[in-house]
Amino acid sequence: MFARRCFGFSSRNPCLLVCSRRFEQTIGGNPSCRRQQSPSGVESTENASPLSGDVLGKYAKLHWDDSITRDDPEVQRLKKELLEGSRAALASAITLVESKNPTKRARGNHLLSEILAVERQKLAQQGTDALIFRIGISGSPGVGKSTFIEALGMELIEKHGKKVAVLTVDPTSQTTGGSILGDLTRMNELSRNPRAYIRQSPTSGSLGGVTRGIHEAVILCEGAGYDVVLIETVGVGQSEISVAGMVDLFCLLVGPGHGDELQGVKRGVMELSDLLVVTKSDGELEPKAKITQADYISALKYLRPRKEHWKPKVLRASVFKPDTVAQVWDAMEEFRVIATKNGALLAGRNEQLTMWMWNHVKDELMNVFQHHPDVVKKAPFLEREVRRGLRTPGLAAEVLIRTFFGL
Repeated sequence: MFARRCFGFSSRNPCLLVCSRRFEQTIGGNPSCRRQQSPSGVESTENASPLSGDVLGKYAKLHWDDSITRDDPEVQRLKKELLEGSRAALASAITLVESKNPTKRARGNHLLSEILAVERQKLAQQGTDALIFRIGISGSPGVGKSTFIEALGMELIEKHGKKVAVLTVDPTSQTTGGSILGDLTRMNELSRNPRAYIRQSPTSGSLGGVTRGIHEAVILCEGAGYDVVLIETVGVGQSEISVAGMVDLFCLLVGPGHGDELQGVKRGVMELSDLLVVTKSDGELEPKAKITQADYISALKYLRPRKEHWKPKVLRASVFKPDTVAQVWDAMEEFRVIATKNGALLAGRNEQLTMWMWNHVKDELMNVFQHHPDVVKKAPFLEREVRRGLRTPGLAAEVLIRTFFGL
């Protein structure tokens, strides 16, 4: 068998296309179904299950819909309402980019292209002032992320006249597949404010605690006219790395009493942080918060700053002391001014776009791989062999990869 697989982009839809051509060898008029042994000992299947054009067509439709164009009525309607600042249109648009349905995703991709074109024009006319300020906020469970975000959001709306979008990600149960999505209940005041938009999304099994489409949701919030977007993560460790790759400033919240120097020197999250805030700095916890602040300041001396133009700061804050929340915003605004002047803000965003392109490639390839008809047929058999110890997981994986490429 000779198999050729071409990966390209459609002129009508910027989605990945898969084209496959298979030529069958026949012996005595029947398709050959021989197994060959590769030099490495991995079985390769010749013509094990040749895919007809109809099968491939149905397979492709599971992932991409080329019938949708930029002139699609739903795309144009959402674009118009989104640019007018409609929160309902923003919610619908985010649903499109998060969806796994090929038609909805195609509409979401075209809508994003339209919004990006508008944002590029605004950037050329107004400069970096037209850009939304992207802030990632993380911390361990119970540190007070939702409470602090509400206090910061109300500070920005009431005292600075900003429009604030909040994107929160809740962990999905590996057992039931459900999410509590309880952040909204802890942001009562902010959720009722017409100048705020709060979107909760489950992780839906996404690695790193960041749901698919969150980066695109930030772009849509920018198109809807929001000045600041706050992204709250699950706080599972890997999520900090993912969120740091989509924001301008990464803020880590820590609780009082969690700051001995050995704990602070943990490089994983410390090196990502542009700003550290010790929460609950009031009442009986205030002395502990001061000690924690001092410990983290000391720990930062041993770490090289992630950005050349900014040395991370450690602040204390309490939602019962509005002036401390204001000080946190002042530090954030100082960071933005410095990053804008030296060009680091735009340079960082361009680098992030490239990174997320490859992240999407990984997600798409995995999705396409798992739904390939030949892989779907062969996977249960290989799983049984792995469980019985007849094959190693690595060897079984290689068989599936060879099957996918028709080798």
